Amino acid sequence: MQISGNQDLDEPTTARHPRFPVLLLGLPVLLFALITWQVVADGPLVRLDERVSSGLVHPDGLSEFLSDLGNVQVAVPVLAAVLGYVTLRTRRTDRWWLPVTAAALLMALVPALIIPLKELTDRPGTPAVPPATGYYPSGHTATAAVAYGCAALLLLPRLRTLYARRALVTACLVLVLGASYGLVRRGYHWPLDVVASWCLCAVLLSSLWLFLRRPMPPEQPR
Repeated sequence: MQISGNQDLDEPTTARHPRFPVLLLGLPVLLFALITWQVVADGPLVRLDERVSSGLVHPDGLSEFLSDLGNVQVAVPVLAAVLGYVTLRTRRTDRWWLPVTAAALLMALVPALIIPLKELTDRPGTPAVPPATGYYPSGHTATAAVAYGCAALLLLPRLRTLYARRALVTACLVLVLGASYGLVRRGYHWPLDVVASWCLCAVLLSSLWLFLRRPMPPEQPR
């Protein structure tokens, strides 16, 4: 069957390049698996991580403030406000509940993934915190990345100008990187704890982005 030029132009990018989602999701998964293996096996990457951490840790007021950006009490209300705003703006459209529900479920998935991984890896903390285990991966980093990332993905379609969209993405990155830096600088986490959470959240947010880009099927007549 012959396909018209217009149909080809309207075809989603991911349909023309089926390997793109595989790379988008597969690379972070491989990197996370490598880091986790090194943490469990106490490999050379862990020893390098400890040396890097010793040069970065310097607890101060700024690092404490930045690390708080990953607190549930800070990040989740931001996402909740965005969920409410998007709901009000789209409630009269078909399947308005799908994006907000997907983002809320993704946020709820964070502790369901992070807590078992902490128990399985049982990694001790840095010398800057009291002796304990269960620091890998970083739950505060994951909370910040998913909360601010989901908020950005939901707001992007509402913004009309390229400048506004770039400003939103930049603000999201600044918040996530700021929280990540604060956690390492304060000594709450090793750098690899934070990087591992980035990998997990890259998979979660990429999955949400691919879901939101999918064309919705038309409503069936009742």
